[in-house]
Amino acid sequence: MLACSHCHLQYPKNALKHVCDDGEDLYFCCQGCESVYFLLKQSGFEGFYDKLGQNTLAPVGERTSESDLASFDTPAFAKKYIYTNHSDGLSQISLILEGIHCAACVWLNEKILNAQEGIYEASVHYTNNRVKITFDPNKISPSKIVSLIRSIGYDAYAYDPEIQEVKSKKERRSYYIALIVAIFCTMNIMWIAVAQYAGYFLGISQEMKNVLNLVSFVLSTPVLFYTGRVFFVGAYYGLKNRFVGMDLLVCTGASLTYAYSIYAAIWGGGETYFESVAMIITIVFAGKFLEIKSKKVAGDALDKLSSKIPHSVMVLQDSQKIAKTPQEVKVGDIIEVSPGESLALDGVLISDEVVLDTRALNGESLPLCAQSGAEVFSGYVNTDRSFTYQVSKLFEDSLMSRLVRLLEDCIIHKPRIQTLANSLSQVFSKAVLGIGALSFLGWHYLGGASFEYSLMIAISVIVISCPCALALATPIATVVGLGEAYQKGLAFKEASFLESMAKVSRVLLDKTGTLTMGEPSVVKVLELKPFDKGLLGAFVRKSKHPISEGIARFLGESQVAISEFCQSPARGIEGVGLGKKLCGGSLEYLGAQGVKIPDGLDTSDFGENMVFGYGVDGELVGVFLLKDALKTGAKQFVDTLKKTHTNIQILSGDREAVVSGVARELGIKDFLATLNPEEKAQIVDSYHQNGEIVVMVGDGINDALALGKSDVGISMGAGSDIAIASSDVVVLDDKLTTLLEAFVISKRTYKIIKQNITLSIVYNALMIPLAIAGFVIPLIAALSMSVSSFLVVLNSLRIRK
Repeated sequence: MLACSHCHLQYPKNALKHVCDDGEDLYFCCQGCESVYFLLKQSGFEGFYDKLGQNTLAPVGERTSESDLASFDTPAFAKKYIYTNHSDGLSQISLILEGIHCAACVWLNEKILNAQEGIYEASVHYTNNRVKITFDPNKISPSKIVSLIRSIGYDAYAYDPEIQEVKSKKERRSYYIALIVAIFCTMNIMWIAVAQYAGYFLGISQEMKNVLNLVSFVLSTPVLFYTGRVFFVGAYYGLKNRFVGMDLLVCTGASLTYAYSIYAAIWGGGETYFESVAMIITIVFAGKFLEIKSKKVAGDALDKLSSKIPHSVMVLQDSQKIAKTPQEVKVGDIIEVSPGESLALDGVLISDEVVLDTRALNGESLPLCAQSGAEVFSGYVNTDRSFTYQVSKLFEDSLMSRLVRLLEDCIIHKPRIQTLANSLSQVFSKAVLGIGALSFLGWHYLGGASFEYSLMIAISVIVISCPCALALATPIATVVGLGEAYQKGLAFKEASFLESMAKVSRVLLDKTGTLTMGEPSVVKVLELKPFDKGLLGAFVRKSKHPISEGIARFLGESQVAISEFCQSPARGIEGVGLGKKLCGGSLEYLGAQGVKIPDGLDTSDFGENMVFGYGVDGELVGVFLLKDALKTGAKQFVDTLKKTHTNIQILSGDREAVVSGVARELGIKDFLATLNPEEKAQIVDSYHQNGEIVVMVGDGINDALALGKSDVGISMGAGSDIAIASSDVVVLDDKLTTLLEAFVISKRTYKIIKQNITLSIVYNALMIPLAIAGFVIPLIAALSMSVSSFLVVLNSLRIRK
């Protein structure tokens, strides 16, 4: 077995291509790996392979034969590129599709893949052509998936940031060359067309006319069949799979014009339109080229997240430093991080105090000073000296990996408005062909127009229509919106939540940790009977609730052992320590657990403070009063939502006096207190029954039920497994100003989507009748079609502000 000199995957020697370069023996598994190797060498990037070390890449491949398919089923490929969810046994793989050039291509690949047995879900990220596939490895292999993609005229290779930019540049270079050929030929054809038009007025011999027609034919042919080949390929595979889209419309219009011009030049004696053939293909192709560049700009923000994860880490093992891929690292391994490096996995800091840059996760500009024993997350950047930490989670379970998967999955569940737009574009394409045919028949047989004039009318109708703009309207705006959201510190799990948040009618807010800092401080202690403060300190430290943590900070460290600990979310805690039964929480909770509350208890000092009662062996021995400050930007957040006529309500498990004080300070009239998690969920259900679209904002733990029931559940802060699992949107920096951006971006994105769809419909409603009436020639039709698509893309980029 030998390794490919580029991708480093192992193959039998007889399966590799041997190349001798300056006396060095090189081996390549495919033509693609060979091309990339020499491209990097010629560009002066040979150091790439030194940095790669023993790591492997996805084989690039030209994918012109089936011999490379076996590499997709190798253990090395699976280890690097396939993620397996052990809970359900399903696997996920991200592939880059080659040959995608319009929304119809995306639709076709999704349709074919989702119809295949063994594939549970497949969705294409439109800006970078990445398809995320969830499949059952017992029913279908990765090689069979790639083979299926090839069977419909496209190709695929594993997504890898190491080579993705090289492939993208190759694709853009191919488009650029094809565009240059088209522009060169078209410009020369137009000069010939000028000579022909001049001949109408000044006189031209038939021999000279034939020569000019021949030259026009020669120049238009490479434009149609070289530059325009992408449209023919797309049209062929579209028809093969019963899909009619923009490709077929362009091919039909250009081919009919080309065929008629040949007929007119040889037999008909009429006018030729080779210049229209060239212009139709050139203008539409130029629009596609600009669209590709715009899509790259739109998707860059999402792709940058993957690049923040290092591809190798330094593991300390037996007094040696061993370079490993993050996927190879096990829980418990010790990793050394050099200055300037990012953390690839979550863990616990071993070294003394270090300074970390956390902007990749929460956008916080101030560095984090972490002490020994502190939890550190993947995505943090070492801005200090070298340090070590112990891995606490596998690579696929670390925070940055989960966020990458979250953002990759966000396109899978498309907004309802996108489904409508896609359906309209498919029906529309078929209708346009029918309208074009009827236009020809009407003008020629009913209107008495010549065959030539009637054909030009039909071609103009077909070319001027733009189902592509309609299909582009939603996905391009959605991706720009998601990218902008992440730049602001927001992680959406699904693109559909942008639409739901834009149409929200009611926002429900948890209090502690959402509107307030979530770090209550003790302001007064009512000691009803003497009690062991060390025992209480150890007891409350077992809970992660903000009130318990506030009391723990007040009491200090304690080493007393606590057993039989249990917690009732948002209500109270129980346990046993030093042989005593302990109970803590709200007075209502303590009473329900059998703790005796003195009849003469003085509650005059409670006011708007939070109350934590402490009971020992069935008796109330102490009451702690705590105060929590409002978060920065809380008032601005509430006031801005009010201006959009959104109903705002606080749902809290705290006492009514405390909740009413926060509500009064923020100007919120509607609030409910002393709620348990089940009651919050029931309230969400009641609003659903009234037809309201509900957004719930909470801490992702006590509010998990309500978050799951709401149309959009938003968790404040990252790093919590429950926060990411139970919510639909995660506010990475835990700031209300960032949460406000989620509503602003959602409304702006949905507004742009509606504008795009309206623009597409109005354009077609105006232009198609003009073409039917004979006011638009094929040349202007092609220009209008490309302009409409590009306007949709440019309008979508306005989401960025």
